[in-house]
Amino acid sequence: MDRDTYRSLIGQFATGVTVVTTNVDGRLHGMTANAVCSLSLEPLQLLVCVDRESNCYRQMQRAEAFGLSILACDQEEISNAFARTTAPAAGSLLGVAFRQGRLGEPLIENALAHLECRMAERIEGGGHIVVIGEGVAGDRVRDAGPLVFFGGR
Repeated sequence: MDRDTYRSLIGQFATGVTVVTTNVDGRLHGMTANAVCSLSLEPLQLLVCVDRESNCYRQMQRAEAFGLSILACDQEEISNAFARTTAPAAGSLLGVAFRQGRLGEPLIENALAHLECRMAERIEGGGHIVVIGEGVAGDRVRDAGPLVFFGGR
């Protein structure tokens, strides 16, 4: 199978949209991610796939923790902002409102929910790194429909 066929087929699998955030030495970074999955309930773990070519990859290599903000259907603009390649910035998160989590990572304001994870493991896989985080805190922020990624949109 070729790459285009694979992308077309896997694009038929609807996924939620999140923003994964880090704080490394005061430099904040966020990345839109839909390759996110609950991994285990014992221990509480989730995984995120991060492209090796992204700025987030370099951040995740050094981060001790990360945040996961699950976006609502009215937050497509936020998703688009973090889908672009940007460098980490000191104290700023692309002008998007956030609060700082218990572990120091930024969490997007008004998302559906937040999860705060301590870095547990990093596994190299193809052109990505699979980051496994141990859930240490979280909260449901509001009730709304989820932002969904389907068919490349």
